[in-house]
Amino acid sequence: MKVNIKKLNPNAVIPTYGTPYSAGCDLYACVDSDLVIPAHTTVKVPTGLAIELPEGTVGLIYARSGLATKRHLAPANKVGVIDADYRGELIIALHNHSNDDQVIAINERVAQLVIAPVYQADFEEVDELSETVRGAGGFGHTGTK
Repeated sequence: MKVNIKKLNPNAVIPTYGTPYSAGCDLYACVDSDLVIPAHTTVKVPTGLAIELPEGTVGLIYARSGLATKRHLAPANKVGVIDADYRGELIIALHNHSNDDQVIAINERVAQLVIAPVYQADFEEVDELSETVRGAGGFGHTGTK
């Protein structure tokens, strides 16, 4: 799938896929110098990029597993949503869950972008919903005893 991308900053790095079967492409910090994220705070990390997602898709911003498990850095909103009609800069709100300040280096990979299909519902109000075996069971309902 062709996706148009625009560098808003000449130092921006075009997203890359780590392997031929990677679902997410890496997004890179576009900063002029190392960026400190103090403990237990959120910092907006610019990518220097704008993207034109194809109609009928959404861009989903996820944590990079290494940053999350080793350095406790993850998107503040857990999963970022980029609508297909958004044309502004991709900015990653990165939260430091650790007790130590963390440093993001120039061109460091800070998140991953997954492009997925999206469906908009045509909601129809009804008096009753169809019955299922599960019914209204929620939170832990299908767990083992």
